[in-house]
Amino acid sequence: MPLKIKTPAAIEPVSLADALLHLRADSNTLAESITVTQSIAPGAHIAAAAYSLEGIAVDVLGADVLVVLDAGTCGAGGSVACKLQHRDDVADAWADVTSGSFTTVTTANDNAAAELAYTGGKRYVRPVVTVAGATCDFSVDVLEYSASVADSALITGLIIAAREWAEAFQNRQYITATWYLWLDDWPAEDFIKIPLPPLASITSITYYDTDDVAATFAAASYFVDAISEPGRVCLNYGESWPSTTLRPHNGICVEFVCGYGATAASVPAKAKQAMLLHISKEYDYHSPADAEKIDKAIKSLLWMDRIAPI
Repeated sequence: MPLKIKTPAAIEPVSLADALLHLRADSNTLAESITVTQSIAPGAHIAAAAYSLEGIAVDVLGADVLVVLDAGTCGAGGSVACKLQHRDDVADAWADVTSGSFTTVTTANDNAAAELAYTGGKRYVRPVVTVAGATCDFSVDVLEYSASVADSALITGLIIAAREWAEAFQNRQYITATWYLWLDDWPAEDFIKIPLPPLASITSITYYDTDDVAATFAAASYFVDAISEPGRVCLNYGESWPSTTLRPHNGICVEFVCGYGATAASVPAKAKQAMLLHISKEYDYHSPADAEKIDKAIKSLLWMDRIAPI
């Protein structure tokens, strides 16, 4: 039952800033760690319909991000509606950030700053604004906090190693990713177990005959059981697996999406704490006795949610 990654997670459950804070290793001042980008310059902005005023896109990958809408005076009857959009690649379409809208600014609440933390996990973020009714004074800044230390590259590697170790121990996927599951034959049961819970969705089921001709198993023939752990692809009532003679090996490919979510906030706190302990053990010197105690603490955090490998 080979597993192959198709689309890895875009971020880690624990950021470099999280690890540096845990290790007390941040060597920069607050001013040195914060970058401010003026996405929409301050000024009197005239009417702009349907979020047509677009701010400069900011690359925020790997940083803790705060977006600040600094409102000046709104003209009589004027309002400012601002929301955040994000994407992973410059070729991708922009998408609205969930819970990424500021409270609309009017004359009742202008001359004040509003803050919104961005935790969407994508590479680029920008504000888009609707200005209605009258000219309004405002600006939008993107603040990035990127703690730094001489060992940043080392600690970044330890974050990856800690996540890989924890995921392998629990047989789980933390941040959403897309995988291929290859099978030699259809199961005797009316379901296929999908490794790496939590299962989010099934993208497709493809099978190959003895001539290596691919066919797709119709989605209407099965349903996705994302409640069970591990998740399953289950035949609908009255359906059966295809009777086509498959090629001798890896005749079936199930493409699936799994993980707790696209952001670090969706990953259980126990898993992230276990990662931090693992990073600390590898970064700092510990006596063998202390290292053994840390190992026990790590496993105690992960054991309850561990899934037996399929």
